[in-house]
Amino acid sequence: MSLCQAGLDLLFNSARSHNGWQDKPVTEAQLRQLYDLMKFGPTSLNSSPARIVFALSDSAKQRVVEAVSPGNVEKTRTAPVIAIVGYDLDFAAKLPALFPHKPEATKLFHDKPELIQDTAFRNSSLQGAYSIMASRALGLDCGPMSGFDPQKIKQAFFSGQRVRVNFLCGIGYGDPSKLFPRSPRLAFAEACSVI
Repeated sequence: MSLCQAGLDLLFNSARSHNGWQDKPVTEAQLRQLYDLMKFGPTSLNSSPARIVFALSDSAKQRVVEAVSPGNVEKTRTAPVIAIVGYDLDFAAKLPALFPHKPEATKLFHDKPELIQDTAFRNSSLQGAYSIMASRALGLDCGPMSGFDPQKIKQAFFSGQRVRVNFLCGIGYGDPSKLFPRSPRLAFAEACSVI
């Protein structure tokens, strides 16, 4: 089974990264539905290291605004939700439950801080991408961004946890009037090889 053209357009061909937002709320129920889709995307050893804070309240969004670069202030302030995608460096503690057919998988990470960092960052990046696809599938728009002070975000949202911040993503209903022309993409031959 494959998606029809309308589904492919929704997820990829017509989808855009948004910088401006309509004044239309996103509910906690929608965020739960988003997570319940994205959680099924694959990660190595089913490690699922992403930890996401959905800044929905005005006070939470204001804490994010205080940590972003000047160019990201307005789109952060006006987004209905800002997803803070982090990664848990203690993710291996959950492997016995998440990877039950090999509960000893936790031992693979014992005293291996570089492997822990690489695994957590790589797989939380995948999960963040899955969250974008899940958002689009639910009719929501996204605006992923860098351009923030990770220490300020960590202090504000993950204080006392071994969680590092990967990226931020506005979620809501994009304002098409604030889109600029779509930027070019590399052609297959520029980015890929078949050997």
